[in-house]
Amino acid sequence: MIHFNNETFEKALSEGELMMVDFWAEWCGPCQMLGPLIESLAEKYEGKAVIGKVNTDEEGELAMRYAVMNIPTVIFFKNGKEIDRLVGVMPPDAFIQVLEKNL
Repeated sequence: MIHFNNETFEKALSEGELMMVDFWAEWCGPCQMLGPLIESLAEKYEGKAVIGKVNTDEEGELAMRYAVMNIPTVIFFKNGKEIDRLVGVMPPDAFIQVLEKNL
């Protein structure tokens, strides 16, 4: 799993692959609950999708650019464009469905 900063995020986005990005913060309880799921999906989809995290406290510009108002927010990208987003803690199947539909 990749911990994105602005530069690494832009590089990954420009490659056009399917990306799942968790916008989160250290102090966010629901984000901490979602963390292990994001990590397990990163392992499961290694080589198929780019899965990473953006710490909104450290990368506020990215959060603002994508209008992240609540965290956790997971945004899915393909071909450099947002294709879906899920806000809040969701069951694993919610994330898997979006990934599988877009592989």
